[in-house]
Amino acid sequence: MVLSVKDWLKTNLGGDYHIWGVVLFLSLMSMAVVYSATGTYAYSTMQATETYLIKHSALVVLGIVGMWWVHRLNYVSFANYSKIGMWLSVFLLIYTFMFGVRINGAPRWLAIPIIGATFQPSDLAKLALITNLSAMLAKRQHIRPEEYEPRLLMTMIFWIGIICMLIMLTNTSTAIMLGATCFLLMYIGRVPGKYLLWMVGVCAFLGAVGLVLGTRSETVVKRMEQYYEVTKGTGRPSDQAWEANIALANGGLVGQGPGNSQQRNFLPHPYSDFIYAVIVEEYGTVGGILTILAYLYLLWRGMRAIQSSRRAFGGLLSAGLTFSLVGQAMINMGVAVGLIPVTGQPLPMLSMGGTSMIFTGLSIGLILSVSRGEADESAILATGRSKA
Repeated sequence: MVLSVKDWLKTNLGGDYHIWGVVLFLSLMSMAVVYSATGTYAYSTMQATETYLIKHSALVVLGIVGMWWVHRLNYVSFANYSKIGMWLSVFLLIYTFMFGVRINGAPRWLAIPIIGATFQPSDLAKLALITNLSAMLAKRQHIRPEEYEPRLLMTMIFWIGIICMLIMLTNTSTAIMLGATCFLLMYIGRVPGKYLLWMVGVCAFLGAVGLVLGTRSETVVKRMEQYYEVTKGTGRPSDQAWEANIALANGGLVGQGPGNSQQRNFLPHPYSDFIYAVIVEEYGTVGGILTILAYLYLLWRGMRAIQSSRRAFGGLLSAGLTFSLVGQAMINMGVAVGLIPVTGQPLPMLSMGGTSMIFTGLSIGLILSVSRGEADESAILATGRSKA
């Protein structure tokens, strides 16, 4: 029997169809913008403009396949492996700091043998920590906040502080964003205020230790000073920010058109850190606003699980992962338009990337798994009521 397209989609794609739509929109835009942003560089180095498009498209497909695979699994089972993931990420983060591949002055990557790809252990650490924290908080939602075990709460805070410190050794913005996500989860999870203050204090102390011992302290200080001087009107933006400003000005209302970016030839990393500037230059203010709205819509669909989920773990997990992804997107776009100092955050689902594209797919797969589980439970309850 041959299934219609509608039946095939209903059988194979579960969960929130709105999120599927956002992913499809951003994935298609990603391939178009990455092709444009890398065209000149690819031709000058390899005499073939399609080289990076093919590689990036393959990673997009792998990310979507990973998302599809994970969304068909029961998200509850991932709680059992999150502690292992945290221990593994601690080892990998330390190893990467000592022996990792140094790109743009920071050893954030591990080389994967044979296939020649690189992997950022911070991607695994974020996923494992958010999943484990959501699971630990969910187990205690049936008791009053004042009855939370102090030892357990301090254990959670310890893990947050240690992992954020290890990430801070090589990647300041990622560590800060992960700490903010964990703070949000603990607030939603009804953790008493004094422990939230403890978390802020511990993360601030260990983060400072990581910054001093790591490789980014000089860069962070320099960028903060430069940004402060620019906001005062006494300094000039960095070369990256300056070129991004030109790209934004070139975009106007409707942009220069696909493939017509001029600043891609001058922007550093126009296909990753500053891809939003290329989007605005080619698709204008309209394209830039649509991109922001797509991420905000994803945030709304992911965060609504807090109210709609029948399981505390599902609501916390969906909220944490969604906030992490969208927060990263806002940081990237904020850098491109000059609202915050320059960082090295890619734009999720849009920037050209390696294994980060796959981890993004796994994270969205978990969000979809939560929404699929809620839809299945609602259907079962509705069937039971109709029989009654």
